[in-house]
Amino acid sequence: MRIVSWNIQWGRGADGRVALERTVAALYAIGDADVICLQEVAQCFPGLSGANAENGVAILSAAFPGYESVFGAALDVPDGMGGRARFGNLLLSRLPLGQVFRHALPSPADADVPGMQRACIEAVVEGPRGPLRVLTTHLEYYSALQRGAQIERLRELHREAVAHARAPGVSKGANPAFRAWPRPVSAVLCGDMNCRPGTRDYAALFAPIAPEVPQWRDVWPLVNPGLPHAPTVGLHEAEWPDEAFCCDFFGVSEDLAPSVAGFRVVSATTASDHQPVVLDLMD
Repeated sequence: MRIVSWNIQWGRGADGRVALERTVAALYAIGDADVICLQEVAQCFPGLSGANAENGVAILSAAFPGYESVFGAALDVPDGMGGRARFGNLLLSRLPLGQVFRHALPSPADADVPGMQRACIEAVVEGPRGPLRVLTTHLEYYSALQRGAQIERLRELHREAVAHARAPGVSKGANPAFRAWPRPVSAVLCGDMNCRPGTRDYAALFAPIAPEVPQWRDVWPLVNPGLPHAPTVGLHEAEWPDEAFCCDFFGVSEDLAPSVAGFRVVSATTASDHQPVVLDLMD
């Protein structure tokens, strides 16, 4: 099973030009993705650098016709022309999907810095080895206060899901709205976490949660023990950042760690200021 995660910067490449066809081509070049998790997907959002209010959700969904599309708008605001402008995460899956959640992440007031509402998509995917949860998100960049609260919420969501898996609830008769949908323990977390390896936020994300909850395990050291994380930004002279480092991660619940078959950063593409990251799980 292959999962790809990528902050696409609304299709804006390292050269500053928005060209979603390059995004699509880079994803096809990776090949054989069962689930694609994209961050910074814009839907008719005027004013983004280099963009022309493209409907990125429609363009990307149409480019993968065999995939089910789930968009979670973290930001949903007037576009100034009588419509709506949306910005968030897009999950594409060619595997069957069960229940899907769109979680708004906390955004405590922090008047000293800019900030943006953030969200997380959680989807139950029917994988070859059974159902698992795939979560994709993009955490706050400027505000450490907000990013810390968002990390804690991701940990709470995992703890909550594990509790549901172990006490799945009861369906209510013929009312389909009260069906007890599976929400398994096994999970994959991916996205742009806007923190670096070794920082306080990184440590908090991957710290133990509770004795009965399998913690998130960063995939990189599972595959590359003792080696520094490969950079996921700063590789192709984009206007940001001015140095190369890693801020895009895959985490797996501890029970999935033995199933990790591979992980890599796709360093060659210039279709964004971030690089795609690819996780392979054994069936």
